[in-house]
Amino acid sequence: MLILTRKSGEMIAIGDDIKIYIQEVRGNQVKIGIKAPSDVTVHREEVYLRIQEENRVAAKATAEQMKAAMDLLDKRKKAQQQS
Repeated sequence: MLILTRKSGEMIAIGDDIKIYIQEVRGNQVKIGIKAPSDVTVHREEVYLRIQEENRVAAKATAEQMKAAMDLLDKRKKAQQQS
């Protein structure tokens, strides 16, 4: 991990396209501005973690729904074969 010390008004560059600007330092809080291409998502950690958890839940629900759908198709196929 790279650790940098910056003062208010200074900037950190990540590659050619991402800039992090130190807007204000007040006590133990730092106000930053982030300039990045629109295809780069930027989230606070707590928001990012919530998104990840919701994605895991959605993926699990989808897998369960797919299994239920496959079971129904198998039952229909067997019923048609017996007719």
